[in-house]
Parts: sequence; structure tokens; C-alpha cells
Amino acid sequence: MTTDQLSLTFGALSDPTRRAILARLAEGEATVTELAAPFEMSLPAVSKHLKVLERAGLITRGREAQWRPARLDAGPLKEAAGWLDEYRRFWEESFDRLDEYLQELQRNQGRRNVPDASHRREERNGNEAGPETDDD
Repeated sequence: MTTDQLSLTFGALSDPTRRAILARLAEGEATVTELAAPFEMSLPAVSKHLKVLERAGLITRGREAQWRPARLDAGPLKEAAGWLDEYRRFWEESFDRLDEYLQELQRNQGRRNVPDASHRREERNGNEAGPETDDD
């Protein structure tokens, strides 16, 4: 996939309306009117979104009489997912390091919260832990 194609794909995916249109087309082809139904926008506005998706290669448009149904072409999505997978190792290693660090913090915090044995022994004998005073 060329950088330009990758940019087109991610640019098309950057808009939530276009992502919703792709999600709908994953269920099967649809006309502009059908795609516009869930949105509060005009048919020309939906058509503009479809043109962006078509330029990115994410949809194809057919011709059936006066209708031009759109259908999903997932090829560019697969290529974009492949590009993202190259960074998965980095994310996983970063999360693994963060997990190890958090576990170490929890172990250290646990050590600080556990009173030493002499403190526990004094509590069992009814003595309060703390400095002794000669106030009597």
C-alpha cells in the first residue's frame, strides 16, 4: 500500500459519519437514501461522504437503473490493519513494561503497609503501638 493510499484510507476513516456508513455497508449494499436515513443531513451531504469513501477505495458504486448502490470494499481496511499490526509489538511491549512496573509498585506498597512482627505482637497483647511515655 502506498503512503498516499494509506493517507486516503485513514483520512476517510477519520470522520464518524463515514465510519458509520462503512459499518452499515458491512451488512450489505445500500442506496444513498438508505445510507442517509440514520443521519440528520441532506442527500448531497451523504453523497459527499460517499465520494470520499470511494476515492479511498473503501466502497464501490454500482449502477442499477437510476440507483447507484454502494458496497463495501474492505481491501484498503485490511491493508491499514496490516500497517497498524506492525506497531502492535511496540504497544504490547509498552503495556508489558507498564504492567511490570505497576506490579512492582503494588509489591512495594504492600511491604510498607504490613506492620513488622513486633508491632503485631504488641497489638495482640493489648498494647498500643507507639512511643512510650512516662506521663504517670
